[in-house]
Amino acid sequence: MFSGIIEGMGQIGQIEEQGEVRKLSIIAPRMIKSLQPGVSVAVDGACLTVTDIGSESFSVDVIAPTRKRTIAEDYEPNHWVNLERAVRFDSRIEGHIVQGHVDSTGQLMNSVREGDYWVMDFSIDKDVHDLTILHGSITINGVSLTVSELEESCICRVGVIPFTFEKTNLGLLQLGGGVNVEGDLIGKYVSKIYSERGG
Repeated sequence: MFSGIIEGMGQIGQIEEQGEVRKLSIIAPRMIKSLQPGVSVAVDGACLTVTDIGSESFSVDVIAPTRKRTIAEDYEPNHWVNLERAVRFDSRIEGHIVQGHVDSTGQLMNSVREGDYWVMDFSIDKDVHDLTILHGSITINGVSLTVSELEESCICRVGVIPFTFEKTNLGLLQLGGGVNVEGDLIGKYVSKIYSERGG
């Protein structure tokens, strides 16, 4: 489980294709000391298992289902990714409950600076749109964000403060750039119960 509070960014290093498995080396010197093989790390919001650790990087395997549901297929060397270690149960949850199970990908449709913050519009999948509520939570590239507007055309608008814009890869996105999207966990359970009861 994660909180959507990004601890830092890493850079994609070596990429190895082994059949349906894409092996990624992620350069993140500041995070290495707190990792060990077998632990989970959210990479742009996708929960991945650390398979190996080097002096300045760690490795993860991205298997076929994850490649299909995330932007990991588009990663190239030097690409910046958001990183978060799994939440400890004795710590505060500063963002919201994030599983690290990416529901779909989306795209940055618009980004405008308004005073001291940015307003960013993302296209999201209809299934995620149906789970999302105004002023609720959504996870974009692993970042916990509050929904400020939600359009029927499946556009989700969020406000991004300067700290988040500068300390995550949201500030590096180009228009049309792909992102990982995870809908709100509570919305998923409510939707499931409602549908099973004939709603």
